[in-house]
Amino acid sequence: MGKETVVIVCPGRGTYNAPELGYLARHHAGSPWLAHFDAARTAAGKPSLTALDGAAKFDPKLHPRGDVAAPLIHACAYLDFLTLDRERFEVVAVTGNSMGWYTALACAGAVSGEHGFAIADAMGVNSQRHKPGGQAVIVLAGEDWRVDPETARRVEAACAKVGVLPSIRLGGMLVVAGPEAALDALNAELPPLPRPPLRLPGHGPFHTPLMQASADAARGSLPAEWFGAPQVPLIDGRGKIWRRFETECEALWDYTFGHQILAPYDFTAAMTVAIREFAPDRLVLLGPGETLGGAIGQVTVALDWLDIGSKSVFSLRQEGNPFLVAMGREAQRRVVAS
Repeated sequence: MGKETVVIVCPGRGTYNAPELGYLARHHAGSPWLAHFDAARTAAGKPSLTALDGAAKFDPKLHPRGDVAAPLIHACAYLDFLTLDRERFEVVAVTGNSMGWYTALACAGAVSGEHGFAIADAMGVNSQRHKPGGQAVIVLAGEDWRVDPETARRVEAACAKVGVLPSIRLGGMLVVAGPEAALDALNAELPPLPRPPLRLPGHGPFHTPLMQASADAARGSLPAEWFGAPQVPLIDGRGKIWRRFETECEALWDYTFGHQILAPYDFTAAMTVAIREFAPDRLVLLGPGETLGGAIGQVTVALDWLDIGSKSVFSLRQEGNPFLVAMGREAQRRVVAS
């Protein structure tokens, strides 16, 4: 019997919350890689991941901060990836959402494990360098997880009117970014929606030109020499596939610290390409958390993939033989972990 094929999905910011505190201790205590990451941070005068993850309680002012959340999330996800049972599963492609792109680079072998962590750690700091602004999440999908094209058109027109920019296309949701005043003005222009927009505390205007200082800092400190060709196909935030024998390493570096920071990240396109191009037996969402699961489900429903044409059908499939395996969910983790 052959191996099952899987596409790996790496999560971004907002996935390490109070329920995830202790994730590294629960799943990766004693990992040599965790010890390596801790040593790198300690040598740089930063608190270790083990200490941050082992805090007595979740600190809403500390743990979501970019320079803390980014390395924590990367470590959880990368170490989850290393626990995948390779005797039973073959990785056919890797993708990620937003900050998860840095983890995807390491999982696909485009950068080493050491350099992948160094990139994520540095970008957690760099992500706090930007012009004033923030992000908000707009829910477009209804209860059936389908998006009305006219509603989507009216939302984008409202954003354009007040100077808010698309940041992340996320299944049935649109993350937007811009100056605080523009985000404040947006509510009055929006059409009726399933729920009001949700501002993301502590988030900058990611994936817009307002992040130029972040991009400049990355290019100045994270060398192109760290980048090589991915060992498995790597799907970026445009839906472009970087393949082993076609990748120009300088171009991958340029995308990572240019377009990926300064232009909208289309996670919907990345997942659409992953599903249609590679037709995996399963999708594996690395931990921590599982908040990206809804967006992945919405993309699956929009494609009517495997006759999963509604939220209810998706939920029913997940209860039996899940197409999407979220390693942040204990019962599903056991499906794929060695």
